[in-house]
Order: sequence, then structure tokens, then C-alpha cells
Amino acid sequence: MSRFGGAIAGLVLALMVSGSATRVIGQPAKGLAHPGKATYDQYCATCHGDTGQADGPGAANLPIKPPPFTDGRLMNPLPDDFLFKVISEGAAAVGLAPQMPAFRPPLTDRQIQDVIGYVRTFAQPPYPARPAVAVQPRAPAPKQPIEFSHIVHAGSYRIDCQYCHAGARRSTFAGLPSVERCMGCHKIVAAQGNPEIQKLHEHWNQKQSIPWVRIHKVPNYVYFPHKRHVAAGLACQTCHGPVETMQRVAQIAPLSMGWCIECHARRQASLDCVMCHH
Repeated sequence: MSRFGGAIAGLVLALMVSGSATRVIGQPAKGLAHPGKATYDQYCATCHGDTGQADGPGAANLPIKPPPFTDGRLMNPLPDDFLFKVISEGAAAVGLAPQMPAFRPPLTDRQIQDVIGYVRTFAQPPYPARPAVAVQPRAPAPKQPIEFSHIVHAGSYRIDCQYCHAGARRSTFAGLPSVERCMGCHKIVAAQGNPEIQKLHEHWNQKQSIPWVRIHKVPNYVYFPHKRHVAAGLACQTCHGPVETMQRVAQIAPLSMGWCIECHARRQASLDCVMCHH
């Protein structure tokens, strides 16, 4: 995990070339070079290496090392639109180290898409092409005091939801991770070179909690115990949506009475009023 902060920043460098996520990138005809190879060789190989192993000469002195594109465990969960944003706007746009600059311009959307497609060919295990997950938030995701990427943490690194939201299995409230828990990794991971991680360090040094902006809330007269739903085997995504595909988390479900009743009826759970209204 110590490579994550830098890996993601570097990874975005080549991966960000993902351009628009709507284009299905196929393999070139037999005998022809991949359409993204020339662009990769010109703009990405200096840091990411000719074969995507993060061994280019430009990476030697970076405070956060690029990730190896060959590691499919980390690369394959990253959606194309995430990589496109990293490449087109720079890694800082998704909370990664700003050592990866924006590449649009000089690159066009098509060139970025082609680079993403080419980078995908390095991954082992191979990248399984899949359609983009359509998510319709009920309101725009709020800007948080620290650009925390759920795509990176829950998606690429597959950190379990309850590692950070430990209260979900034992309390009414899921809770938020303490600064101490975040620092458990980030004392080392990307400790230098990433302004977003430096914000975390400042809260740690000042012994202050992070003022995260709340996203999900039910009315005060509704009793919703997380622990009971976790014990029943409900995945967090049932109510919160596919957070592992979200850069900034937004509310997806309506969290209305009718929506909850439909869910209870579908799962043959109690419909007694006192279950939610004590």
C-alpha cells in the first residue's frame, strides 16, 4: 500500500489518457501497432517506462513514484473516466500528487482514449472490458475539505467500507474514520509531495478532526440502525450506491419512507411502524 499515493499519481499520468469513457477501445488489427502506443511513447514512457513498469528515467527523483501499469489488481478497478480526468486535468484533480500535469492540451480526447486503451494492455491479470456504471446522483456531490477518492481507496485498493466506517457493524451510526486511522497509512503513504495528504497531516498535528460535509441523512424522527442492516447482510451499496466508482460521493438513493418500505417488502423484513418510528 505504500506505493499507492505515488502509484495512483503516476498511474493517472498514463491512465488519465482515458479520454471519454463512452468509447469502447478494442485491440488493433493483427500486425498493426496499438493506436495509443505512439502517444504513450512520446508523453508517458519517460516516467512510466516503455513497458509500464514505472521505471522510466523521469520517475527516479519523484517524491511519489508512479504505479506499475502491469499490476492489474490496482489498475483494472479504475474506470476509464477516472483515468481520463487524471490525464486531461492532472492528477491533482482527483486528489493525487500534482507531479502528474494536465495533458489536454496538447492531447486530444481521442489520443487520451487511445493511451488509456494502450495502458490497459499492460495489466496482469488482463483488464476485463466492462460497461461504465451509470450513477444518477440526487444532488451534486459536495466538495470536501480533503479531496478523498473513493475510487482509489475502495475501488483500486479494495479497502473494506467498515475499515473506515467501523461503527456500521456495531452502532446505529456508521461513523467517520478518525484522523488517527487515516494517518495509520498516510504517515508513510504519499507523506511528501501531495497537498491533500499534507492537509491531513495538518489536522493531525493540530489535533483537529476533519470537517467532512455530510451527504446522507434521514429525518430525526426516523430510527435507522446501521448495525441491524449490516447483520442482515445488506451491502453498503444498497443504500449508498457504488461508492467504489465515485470520486466524490453523492446521495444516490432517495432514502424516503416509500423507498425503505419497498426494500423491506422485497426482503420480507418487518413493516411494523415501530421498527423505524419508536
